[in-house]
Amino acid sequence: MIKKIMMLIALVMVLLGVPIIAKMLTNLFGLTPTDPNNAFLWLMVRHTIQALIIILLMIFFKKTIKLDFKLGLGNTEIGLNYLKKFMIIFSIGCISLNTIMLLLDRFQPFEYAYTVKSIVGHLSFQLLFSGPSEEIIFRSFSITIFMHFISKKRLKRNVTYANLFALIVFGLAHISITISPFSMSFLLPQVITSMVMGYFYGDCFEKSESVIFPMIMHSLSNVLIVGLSIIFTGILNI
Repeated sequence: MIKKIMMLIALVMVLLGVPIIAKMLTNLFGLTPTDPNNAFLWLMVRHTIQALIIILLMIFFKKTIKLDFKLGLGNTEIGLNYLKKFMIIFSIGCISLNTIMLLLDRFQPFEYAYTVKSIVGHLSFQLLFSGPSEEIIFRSFSITIFMHFISKKRLKRNVTYANLFALIVFGLAHISITISPFSMSFLLPQVITSMVMGYFYGDCFEKSESVIFPMIMHSLSNVLIVGLSIIFTGILNI
C-alpha cells in the first residue's frame, strides 16, 4: 500500500510538474515579437515541450517494462463510433449553451486580440497541438502508468479508478500556477468542464484502446468552443 501511495504521489507530481516546467522553458524563447498576446506560438511551443518530455518517459517505460501506451489505432470501429456520438452531442450542447449565454448577456468573448493572426493562430493551436499533447500526457501516459503500478479496478462499470484519477489531475492542470513569485489562479467552470470532458476522453481511450480518438475528440471540441467564441464575438462587435 505504501509503495502504491508513493507511486501515486510521484505520478501526480510528474503530470502537474511537466506542464509547469514546459511553461518555464517556453518563457526562455522570447516569442513575444512574433506572438505578443501569447495567442498561439507560445502555446504551441509549450505543448510541444511538455509532450516531448512525456514521450521520453514513455520510451523509457516501454523499453524497461514493455508498457503499451496505446499509441496505435486500436479498435477503430469503437473509436469512430464513440467519436461520432460524442461530437454530435457535444456540438448541440455547446451551440445551445453559447446561444443562451449570449441572450443572457453572460457570454465570454474571444480572450485574445480579435485579429486574423490571433484567430488563425489560436485555432491552429487548438486543432494541431492541444489534443495530441494533452491526451498523450493525461490519457496515454497517466492511465497506463496508473493501471500498471497502482490499480486496474473499477469504481463502477464504466468508471475505472485510473480514468477517475486522470480526469481529476486533468482538472487540476487547468489551474494556472506560477513558481516565482508563487501565485495560483483558476476559473471554476473551466476546471469542472475539463474534468467532465476528461471522463469522456479517458473512457474513449480505454474502450477503443487507442489515444488517437481522444486526441481527435479533444482537438475538435476545443476548435468548436473557440470557433463559437470567435463567431459570437464578431456578432457582438457588429
